[in-house]
Amino acid sequence: MARYLITSALPYINGVKHLGNLAGSMLPADVYARFQRLRGHDVLYICATDEHGTPAELAAAAAGVDVKTYCDQEHEIQRAAGDGFSLSYDYFGRTSNAPNHRLTQHFAAVLEDKGLIEERADEQVFSIDDDRFLPDRYVEGTCPHCEFERARGDQCDNCGRLLEPTDLIEPYSKISGSKNLEVRETRHLYLLQTKMEPKLREWVDAAADSWPSLAVSIANKWLDEGLRDRSITRDLSWGVPVARDGKVRAGFENKVFYVWFDAPIGYIGATEEWALAHGGDWESWWRTDKGADDVTYVQFMGKDNVAFHTVSFPATILGSEEPWKTVDRLKAFNWLNWYGGKFSTSEKRGVFMDKALELLPADYWRWYLTANAPEGSDTQFTWEHFQGVANKDLADVLGNFVNRILRFTGSRFDGQVPAGGEPGEHEAWLAREVDERLAAIADNYEAMRFRPAAAETRALWAAGNEYLTRAEPWTHFKTDREKAAVGVRTALNLAVLMGIAAQPIIPNTAATILDCLGVPEGNRNWPNEPAAGLLDVLPVGLNVTPPDVLFAKIDDDQVAEWTERFGGEG
Repeated sequence: MARYLITSALPYINGVKHLGNLAGSMLPADVYARFQRLRGHDVLYICATDEHGTPAELAAAAAGVDVKTYCDQEHEIQRAAGDGFSLSYDYFGRTSNAPNHRLTQHFAAVLEDKGLIEERADEQVFSIDDDRFLPDRYVEGTCPHCEFERARGDQCDNCGRLLEPTDLIEPYSKISGSKNLEVRETRHLYLLQTKMEPKLREWVDAAADSWPSLAVSIANKWLDEGLRDRSITRDLSWGVPVARDGKVRAGFENKVFYVWFDAPIGYIGATEEWALAHGGDWESWWRTDKGADDVTYVQFMGKDNVAFHTVSFPATILGSEEPWKTVDRLKAFNWLNWYGGKFSTSEKRGVFMDKALELLPADYWRWYLTANAPEGSDTQFTWEHFQGVANKDLADVLGNFVNRILRFTGSRFDGQVPAGGEPGEHEAWLAREVDERLAAIADNYEAMRFRPAAAETRALWAAGNEYLTRAEPWTHFKTDREKAAVGVRTALNLAVLMGIAAQPIIPNTAATILDCLGVPEGNRNWPNEPAAGLLDVLPVGLNVTPPDVLFAKIDDDQVAEWTERFGGEG
């Protein structure tokens, strides 16, 4: 039994995440975790809300509450959204909790002792009208690279370039809108990434065979362009205090660690929270001197987060020279776009997780987002495409097969697995098809190729419908009950395999199918034997129950209503 530590990029606290966030991080991590559990492996899937930084303060102020109260409320909202989408976190923590504070301060102290952090005089934007220094995201303006007019002081959401507030054209205060800004001197701590560049390049080169090309190319782009020393503190009141041994650093009383320094450390902090809550041993997952050498650590994220996870966070981990576990496999995704533009939390553009669940059950969305995962390139969401995929794959292929065979069993064989008949050429064809499909599904999951895994899952469902066309149990029932019986029995066993194979992507529907077929919880693991032996395992005489319609079709009126409600045309 192997051990897998799985993390997905931490959802930021400023509102429920949109479907693009779900598609590029949390959902594929969940699908992968579910698959590895079905294989019998020991899996720990960790996530947390990323709660520090400027947007949290701005959102709290807009809501008229203090920032801690705001984060408390939003954490529960995001937890509920994850539950609604059946995200199977082993623990969903918070970067504002004590373990992350302790670990962040620990890493800062160790890195400074290693000569990798130093205090520097810095020039920072000061708002005269607001009478305060403005952290990166408190400054907005025009991007100097793409001329996007609402670029932030740390990053442009349009072109993805990392920025400094002083890079912006016509900058203004996000707090008041004032352009009465000037640059003043302040002091901050800097992580000396330039000193780490050779070690980071060696580490990235060693990991290249285990990462998709997208992640490797982004990491190498940063390294090839030359790393810069990065400020890891900010002028904010909400965050991890700049303290050591419980004492705040002189001159840093009104500063905290930068969110991009403490947030990735939050993976470790949330694992410690899990251990405290469940009596586990967090160090055996994260410390190679405490047993983590046998752990395969897998990270999932969108491409905009890759640089931080392949350079900045590894600089922290490797620079400490302590025996921490580093990522083994990093799966990066492109963007799921909204009608040619981008989903946007700040602009409230697109469909968000909570609203999606008001429209349809989670499995509709889980299937669509996995079957159209933005792996090789950006993909586009449209209501019409979503409608077409859901109706064809879920209703016409999977739902049609399961409902047809179970209803026929109910009407012609008293709702029981029938005896009689011997497997023939159609069953032999099906066994070969099932073996091929199950192997392909598993291989794609192991390689973290989610879109092909979904395609092979659908192909397995399609094989079921093809088998019924070949076997024709409803025709043979009139003339050869034995031949009809073997067709029905084989199809019922195939439905079991279809349900098992569907569990990583559509777990709720898969559970419904397996419940209707009387499959015990302990018999739902990934099959590891040839299909010929798996297509005749249901006990003869076992009662099976037709489900309600698994997937109702999405009609044009619904699409029109959703387009009116959420937008999307053009």
